Amino acid sequence: MPRILILFAHPVLEKSRMQQVLLAAATGMPEVTVHDLYELYPQFDIDIDREQDLLTRHDIIIWQHPFYWYSCPALLKQWMDLVLEHGWAYGHSGTALEGKKVFNVITSGASTEAYQAGGFNKYSIRQYLLPFERTAELCRTTYWPPFWVPGVHRMQQGEIEEYGIRYFALLTALRKGSLREEEILRAPQLNDFVSFNQTTPL
Repeated sequence: MPRILILFAHPVLEKSRMQQVLLAAATGMPEVTVHDLYELYPQFDIDIDREQDLLTRHDIIIWQHPFYWYSCPALLKQWMDLVLEHGWAYGHSGTALEGKKVFNVITSGASTEAYQAGGFNKYSIRQYLLPFERTAELCRTTYWPPFWVPGVHRMQQGEIEEYGIRYFALLTALRKGSLREEEILRAPQLNDFVSFNQTTPL
């Protein structure tokens, strides 16, 4: 059974109804480690050895964060800068992460319609995530499509709770290995594998 590491980064979690629900859905699941970067490193003093050890002990790595200014919060970017060292994560001898799976779990205030050609943000969410995808590829990992929650500012609490159920169902399916990677790679989003009012994957 694959082990899942959630690298969670949100500087003001108390203001995010959605991220609180997603985090609660993942917390306590067997074989799932929730690693809250802002809780552990409020001064940005990242323990590189500790982080690298965590990475080596997990099979699926999730970057979970709000989609801030078309990217991630500052601490997660610093984590990437420091932890994914040349000679360890990438480069000729950097093979520590080879074969692992990586994807983003993101929330955005803007809707799906805003992230497309002709929309307010002009480009798709996958285009904005290309730096994450290339980072994963450089580290010899396989980058999977994101689990994306768009339009969070206008959601009612019931919709927010439904996304928590969907996230739990996705993590359960990944733990059980019930999703085929060739199908995952063809999907625009990992949302496609779980639906509302459903606690099991499609």
